[in-house]
Amino acid sequence: MTKLHYDIVGSFLRPAALKTAREQFEHGQIDHDQLKQVEDQEIKKLVQKEIQVGLKVVSDGEFRRSYWHLDTFWGFGGVKHTVPKNGYFFHDEETRADSAQVAGKISFQPGHPDVEAFKFLKTLTDGTDVTPRQSIPAPAQFYAELVRGEENIAAIKQYYDQEADLLADISKAYRDLILALYDAGARDIKLDDCTWGMVVDDEFWATMASAGFDRDALQDTYLKVNNDALVDLPADLRISTHICRGNYHSTWAAQGGYAPVASHLFAKEKVEAFYLEFDDDRSGDFAPLAGVPAGKEVVVGLVTSKKPELEDPATLKARVQEASQYVALEDLALSTQCGFASTEEGNKLTEDQQWAKIKLVIDTAKEIWG
Repeated sequence: MTKLHYDIVGSFLRPAALKTAREQFEHGQIDHDQLKQVEDQEIKKLVQKEIQVGLKVVSDGEFRRSYWHLDTFWGFGGVKHTVPKNGYFFHDEETRADSAQVAGKISFQPGHPDVEAFKFLKTLTDGTDVTPRQSIPAPAQFYAELVRGEENIAAIKQYYDQEADLLADISKAYRDLILALYDAGARDIKLDDCTWGMVVDDEFWATMASAGFDRDALQDTYLKVNNDALVDLPADLRISTHICRGNYHSTWAAQGGYAPVASHLFAKEKVEAFYLEFDDDRSGDFAPLAGVPAGKEVVVGLVTSKKPELEDPATLKARVQEASQYVALEDLALSTQCGFASTEEGNKLTEDQQWAKIKLVIDTAKEIWG
């Protein structure tokens, strides 16, 4: 397959009609079928726009989700939706307070919302030359959520005596989800993963270490739970991962270069491509990319989805050339550093500015790679 060298991470700003419908649903003014009808209409318009601007890999914008990660977790068996005292603490604000908690043995359930969402997306791309991609939070992200806070940890102990059993069930549930997506026609699945983005943050780790966590041991756990979900998958299924340091309402949660995780993540994770955040100094330099095995694709997120201002194409080209010192130019691609709405709040820019960012990515990539 010809490499495109430009891509997206997947989430898009929620249109006004969808925001209104969600609010009406929350207040009992419309039912689920009516909400789905609006979602279907807005996703159809989004995919048409994605194709129109020249994208060859498209998403449903994550329009059916409230969060990039929690909605997937809530779809598994043995998991319940909880509302803790606090949300996630980002650099400038605190997020909404929602979580996922163990409420039984974890398993994949037929009818999982991500599978149903993908089935509709695929109907919009059948007969075209574009690929529908399903993005799901990584298994490591699920584990990290389940051990977030004393209440979540206590809930685990009601159902799991050994952490190894918990990890095994997470990996199996994910492998079952991935295979269900494949059976629905998915050939491109991306694992979104903030866990590695937190591991690299020295300030975050000062707190984690005082709580008894070991940096290297946790990396071993993250790598195992991810890789165990990716065994014996079909040969024509592309699996990639996106690494993020937090993307909520244009703010961030962590900072630090990739060096602390290169020996685990880059060298050993069983994925074909890495989508990496490089839109500002928080991500460090390109040197750790030397740890990516030859032939694997690296999608450098040089265009920020957090701010409306457009980057200078000349600067983007120069940075791609800099990255090519560590990864062959043919194995590089360009994208935004993250999606535009990891949660339904969305980042602080307009829809027109969002599309201008995507056009910049495509146009610049074509100038670099032809």
